[in-house]
Amino acid sequence: MGLVKTIFATLAMSVSVGAHIAQAETLDINVVLPLTGGGAFLGKAEQQALQLYEKAAATETVHGKQIKFVFHDDQSSPQIAVQLVNSIKAGAPPVIIGSAVSGLCNAMGPLVRSGPVLYCLSPSMNPKPGEFVFSSSVSTKGLAEGLLKYFRDRGWKNIGLITSTDATGQDAYKNITASVGKGDLSDIKIVAEAQFNPTEVSASALVQRIKGANPDAVIAWSTGAPIGTIFKAIRDAGFDVPVGTTDGNMTYAQMEQYSSFLPKELYIPAPHWLKSEKGDASPKVAAAKAAFYKAFESANVKPDGPSTFAWDPALLVVSALKAMPAKADADALRNYLNNLQDFGGINGVYDFKRDPQRGLDKSNVVITRWDTAGGTWVPVSDVGGTPLK
Repeated sequence: MGLVKTIFATLAMSVSVGAHIAQAETLDINVVLPLTGGGAFLGKAEQQALQLYEKAAATETVHGKQIKFVFHDDQSSPQIAVQLVNSIKAGAPPVIIGSAVSGLCNAMGPLVRSGPVLYCLSPSMNPKPGEFVFSSSVSTKGLAEGLLKYFRDRGWKNIGLITSTDATGQDAYKNITASVGKGDLSDIKIVAEAQFNPTEVSASALVQRIKGANPDAVIAWSTGAPIGTIFKAIRDAGFDVPVGTTDGNMTYAQMEQYSSFLPKELYIPAPHWLKSEKGDASPKVAAAKAAFYKAFESANVKPDGPSTFAWDPALLVVSALKAMPAKADADALRNYLNNLQDFGGINGVYDFKRDPQRGLDKSNVVITRWDTAGGTWVPVSDVGGTPLK
């Protein structure tokens, strides 16, 4: 009987030790996202993308450790996001991924002036060269310039502009107004503009004001529920012009929710992550896209814009951690990323020397149009915004 107890005790100890080793053999990457609150429509989609990435990478290791994303809910609150970053920083990780909205990232950024690397998943975040902060996807400036070029080449040169008063809208207003009337866009002009509070439940008055200026097209730049308010006001006003918006609204959920009042012609500038009949010029990008779509198809999920905001940052961070020594710190990770070139992701070929803290620019942008019948976005331009013939 004593021998049996000893054997069971040894087995129990072995299981305990094995479980401890298995737990210790994960590479935990902290992710701060708005999983509840107003930004949850982005945060949830980005969490799903990272979970699918983790599953796809289950057979890979980083210095013998399996990748594991550890999620923290900032509840769409800058104050909570700050608390979470301060708590995570205590463990001296090389990187934190998140958050999903520029206002949250702007609150988090000052906390990482000396590290860790903060990879914000909002394209509206504009870190300075050399900082520990990196920003996902193409900048608002790059997206807007691609959209304006497309509109100009289609002959739509008189633009109505509607932006929200939050950080996303203000970033768009600054970049759009700074771009029109200059260089390649010298013949574009804003004929009417309006700003609205995201909490407003009606935009009828400001849309009527924009309509009165008789623009050729309208750019409405905000995300989430506020853009639905604008779209509804445009449709109710019988304002039948092409409308462009940010790829922050490039979600199937929103297209379905707003289906009864979407603009007849809705254009969204985005990185070139959609499947293309022409294929991809870069084999590295083609390989990254193949892995991306395989991961989503295996889960019977259709990827959309927010999926792409999270996927490439994860790919970049994990690839960097693999390439660096096992105990590389935040400074080493920042330097590695800042010197990275010719890296193929789903959004294009990254070059951080050309475009610090982001790696992509307007040359990676294509203009898409929502195809109601097909239920998806269709590319209508080449990269850079030139309309397809």
